[in-house]
Amino acid sequence: MAHKFSALLVIVTVLTLSPLTAALWPLPQSLTIGSNVLVLSKNFNIQLSAHNAPKDLQDAITRTEYYLRHDNLGRLIVGRGSSDASAIHAAKHLTTLTVSFDSAAPATPRSISAESADDLESRKEAYTLSVPNDGSTAILKANSTLGLFRGLTTFSQLWYEYGGAIYTPEAPIQISDHPAYPYRGFMLDTARNYYPVSDIKRTLDAMSWVKINTFHWHAVDSQSFPLEVPGFMEISEKGAYAPTNVYTTADIADIVSYAGARGIDVVVEIDTPGHTAVIAESHPEHVACPGATPWSAYAHEPPAGQLRIASPATVKFATSLVTAVAKMFPSKFFSTGGDEINENCYTQDTETQQNLKASGQDIEQALSSFTQSTHGALKSMGKTPVVWEEMVLQHDVALSNNTVVMVWISSQNVGAVAQKGFRIIHAASDYFYLDCGMGGWVGDNPNGNSWCNPFKTWQKSYIFDPTAGVSDAQKSLVLGGQHLLWSEQSSPHNLDTAVWPRAASSAELFWSGPALEGTTAQGRNLTTALPRLHDLAFRMANRGMAPIALQPMWCALRPGACDVSA
Repeated sequence: MAHKFSALLVIVTVLTLSPLTAALWPLPQSLTIGSNVLVLSKNFNIQLSAHNAPKDLQDAITRTEYYLRHDNLGRLIVGRGSSDASAIHAAKHLTTLTVSFDSAAPATPRSISAESADDLESRKEAYTLSVPNDGSTAILKANSTLGLFRGLTTFSQLWYEYGGAIYTPEAPIQISDHPAYPYRGFMLDTARNYYPVSDIKRTLDAMSWVKINTFHWHAVDSQSFPLEVPGFMEISEKGAYAPTNVYTTADIADIVSYAGARGIDVVVEIDTPGHTAVIAESHPEHVACPGATPWSAYAHEPPAGQLRIASPATVKFATSLVTAVAKMFPSKFFSTGGDEINENCYTQDTETQQNLKASGQDIEQALSSFTQSTHGALKSMGKTPVVWEEMVLQHDVALSNNTVVMVWISSQNVGAVAQKGFRIIHAASDYFYLDCGMGGWVGDNPNGNSWCNPFKTWQKSYIFDPTAGVSDAQKSLVLGGQHLLWSEQSSPHNLDTAVWPRAASSAELFWSGPALEGTTAQGRNLTTALPRLHDLAFRMANRGMAPIALQPMWCALRPGACDVSA
């Protein structure tokens, strides 16, 4: 498996991280640094030494060169780098970074996009990077295009700016790197509130900067259906908030292409059979208890309504819909959701009760048959089904052994899923929900708070243990994890501040491996991570993002000075 190299066995050369090692996020598996200043030459260029190099790799090199020239990040120390002035004046200059495939690479390079959609556990993201301190050529090598892209991302983070010079104070630099876990994701809900394509693209850019490789797109829900699906155009026509709040087939292709070129696989979710009330706007015959009130008796959120799992016509409809959506996404993963199914909705639905009686099934048996139909269609297309944890822990549903389970209700449920032998993606609300602590969104509840209160800090997710609650034999079931932004109280207006830089904490957790509280795994802990996270946030801001401030500027310029023990 891609994460067979245990993070706990990796030796990191830099055991004590000084503020100088602030730029890199996520921290490489093996990193050796020096203390010499090296300046990027005015005519610096990146030379790609490869025949028939994919265009998206060439484009990635162009973007990297742009970032190097335009990041303009001053060191986050008092004086912002003024203490480096004399060393910069006397420093050697780096003129070239050579990018090439190593001897293990295939003869014909594949695109970043193609490799990012490979089977998750077969993707190759490793690379090596050498930056000498004498002005000779820097070298980046990998046995995959995706690995070269990850290395370019790291190279772009090494540099600061002072007085018009772009420089690193840490040469020479030697890096050998690979991810600890194959799945490193971020989920965005575009149904509760709509996000323009430009916002999604900006988020994809930021994801790529921290080596997140999966965009889990919770595209639709009970409130709106903004996804345009060939053969089912009427659903978005009647189910989107407005004609301008629709992701057209061209938009979807654009997002998938944009993500792929940045090493990101787009895993779409069409949540079924719950969270589907909006389908009643175009197909009322397929939805039980549509708009029933009080909504809290029939659904976890308004409006009430979920697919009639016992209806043969609805099963056929849902299977065809899932199939049509799956055709638009090259990912090997496809999420059918399966969370928060309300039994009372089916109990009170006359047609569902009639269908159950006619088939001799109970609700659980009907749910299993419904799921087997949708998942069977996905498997025939070479897709792996992804579900929320209820489908494993709360329902008696027949699932294939290769089904992937996202654990969201509580991190304490991971062990129970592992005992059933399913592969796991961490998405626990007690660590990774970015919308927690924003107050209650239910209107007439003056004393209410978010159900997953309190606010989940970057520190909370950073010290998460991915293998807590699982046996040694079950650790290989853990694929990785993700942060999630549900959009009841989020929109384009607060997207960046809600997500960044907090979501970067899980990016490093699942790339570099855990830095557990009370340990110094890989020389990392909250104290050594914070200066690097500051650097990342400031670099993101210089690249057009709007990350939230982590501390007052005074603290950011004085690493460790604002710790309680300082």
